Amino acid sequence: MFTASSIIDNLNQSEGLEYKKLCRLLKITKKSDKDKLDIALTALERLEIINKNEDDEYTCIKDSDHFIAKIRCSSKGYCFAVRGENKEDIYIKENLLNNAWNGDKVLVRIIKEGYRRRSPEGIVDCILERSNQILLSKVEIINNDIYAIPIDDRILSKIKLPKEHKKYTYKPEDKNIVKVEIDRFPIGQDEGLGHVIQELKLNNNEELDTDFVLSKSNIVKSYNLNHIESKKIEKRERIDLSNKNSYLFKSWNSGSSPTLPMIQIEQGKNRDSKLWIHTNNVAERVDLNSKKSLEVFFNGFESLPLLNNWQNYLSEDIRNASEFNLDKKNEAISLCLHLNSDNEITEWSFHLTLVKCSLIIGSDHTDALLSRKSKTRITSRVLKPIKKYIDDLDKILEISCSFRQKHLLEGKVEIPKPLNKIESLDEFFIHNPAQYSKRYFEPLKKEDCQTYLSPILHEANLIWFKHSNQYGLKSAGYLSDGLDYINANEIIKYSEFVDNDIELNEDGNLSFSQVIKFCGNDDDKKRVLHKLLINEFKENELRLIYKNVDKDESEKLFISPWTIPSYDFTNLINQYSVFNMIINGKKSKKNDNNEINILESNSLNLVDWEIFNPSISKNLEILFNKFIIDKLKEYKYKVNQYKSNLINIKKVRKAEKLVGNIYSGFILSVQTYGFFVEISELNVEGLVHVSTLNNDWYEYRSRQNLLIGRKSKKSYKVGDPIEVKIIKVDILKYQIDLELT
Repeated sequence: MFTASSIIDNLNQSEGLEYKKLCRLLKITKKSDKDKLDIALTALERLEIINKNEDDEYTCIKDSDHFIAKIRCSSKGYCFAVRGENKEDIYIKENLLNNAWNGDKVLVRIIKEGYRRRSPEGIVDCILERSNQILLSKVEIINNDIYAIPIDDRILSKIKLPKEHKKYTYKPEDKNIVKVEIDRFPIGQDEGLGHVIQELKLNNNEELDTDFVLSKSNIVKSYNLNHIESKKIEKRERIDLSNKNSYLFKSWNSGSSPTLPMIQIEQGKNRDSKLWIHTNNVAERVDLNSKKSLEVFFNGFESLPLLNNWQNYLSEDIRNASEFNLDKKNEAISLCLHLNSDNEITEWSFHLTLVKCSLIIGSDHTDALLSRKSKTRITSRVLKPIKKYIDDLDKILEISCSFRQKHLLEGKVEIPKPLNKIESLDEFFIHNPAQYSKRYFEPLKKEDCQTYLSPILHEANLIWFKHSNQYGLKSAGYLSDGLDYINANEIIKYSEFVDNDIELNEDGNLSFSQVIKFCGNDDDKKRVLHKLLINEFKENELRLIYKNVDKDESEKLFISPWTIPSYDFTNLINQYSVFNMIINGKKSKKNDNNEINILESNSLNLVDWEIFNPSISKNLEILFNKFIIDKLKEYKYKVNQYKSNLINIKKVRKAEKLVGNIYSGFILSVQTYGFFVEISELNVEGLVHVSTLNNDWYEYRSRQNLLIGRKSKKSYKVGDPIEVKIIKVDILKYQIDLELT
């Protein structure tokens, strides 16, 4: 189904579209859908957002007063239209939302300019795209009518239900939340209409937690992965490396986890070496030119962990066909790195290969390899069966550590994952080597072999940015920069966690890596400080990368992930570009017989022509454009919410069984309404609300980041050790309430 957003996106990508061509692009064939399109086009014309020219072509009005933005509401009812990086948010009063909800894509018009520190104010003129088609709600009876009241208090509407849905009326003892499908969104003075599609009785029913959290994060799987069209592998010239040892590093326990690449090492006599990264050839198997396939991908762009398995964005047939299995020959798309004796990359090249997995490396292998006292004696029962592979594995681990050390010297930092004490969440806490939204690294851990895969894939993904950008090819990726310095005033908040012997630079700042070292040997303080510092990091945003995308960013280094295409669509489309370069890239100028190997790094400064013909370029443009990237970003945001919230609900479930118990903890953060405490023994966080501090009147001092009693001068600040009792849990809000003992 088309949206106003898809109309504008298609018009923005052309200088003018006739009605028939627009229908074709939007895949509209039915008369009823064409009638709806006519209404939408008329409304957008009247709003002066689009125009119909003399040739009966529709175009977007370039100098429109409207801005495309996302609505973001707080639980307190404050709503803003968020326009993106480096653009000021626009404040929207509730009566000017025109029934837009949190997360909706809208067209906003500024009606009052901002001044001093006040944001500009605006009005929503058009809702381009709804973020929610299904709402989690409580059913309530209001004036004899049945309504769904969203449990998300950032959605400022209620949905009218049929009378027969009275049976779903909310009962606190059952916590019976319902999924409501929207039949009609609120329009003007008309209420929204919907119907219940499922009831979730959450009280003491953990089996429904995943379904509940997925729905609350607006991730609804209502599509068939088998509709993704696959292709047969064509016979092509490939380098046969199946007689060489290749190693698959895997910590994920689920059989349905994303398929991982293999590593192969060829050691030279002078300590130089060739390191091969063999990636699963998903891009060679999926028909990305198929509209049918793209429609499926638009419903799910990423694989995500569930409690016992994974929800994949690719079909099982495609994943099985591309997966590397022990002693089985597979086609691969590979990168070869040439390393000198210091493990520095001197050159690289891309290839189509034929490979075979010799050994699956588990975390027990890396633990045994890195724990042994002498490399000359093999005594471990884990290592004896793989004795002939140990030289290779030692070298691969050495290279991984060298790459990571280089990254740290470039300004990156390492912060460990939080501890996990809930067995069902184990898959969430295993390192994901395809994750690039964090602005820090997880440390290399011998107990998790996938951490050693990460530095190698990081280099491979950096190389694709360098290679593709030099040829003027677009890619999808993230900015890979060092971390900024943190202002000394922020450190005051964490003063209980760090040593007093802090040396600032001449601007009064210090780096994140310096702060992390200031914890001494106190593991509890380190762990809590890591949590606090993580909150200072912004998420890396996915973006469309192309040559000179921005003058201010032309010298910055980006990372373009392509090595784990079964993980997400970002990796897949980048790998598709790699694959096209290998099989379709032009090796010379027209009328020039001197072929250049465009797959090698030494060709980068020699190529001054378009390496793809217009047909290939057009196919790639369908994948590498702002519309797709925005969709990927939206889905990634929802997946990150889901992961965080599933961890939170499981922590709340754990605390639910311990109500009334007393525990020791640390104050994590202080707010005007109370302070959050981490219970170290359980690794859960809860809120001590200021209303429970009955012995005094407490006021919040933002500069010192503490609560202080007016009479007693008793204060509560970050880092204070404290004893608390669990008094209440709220499954629906993922909230644990505490009180002082």
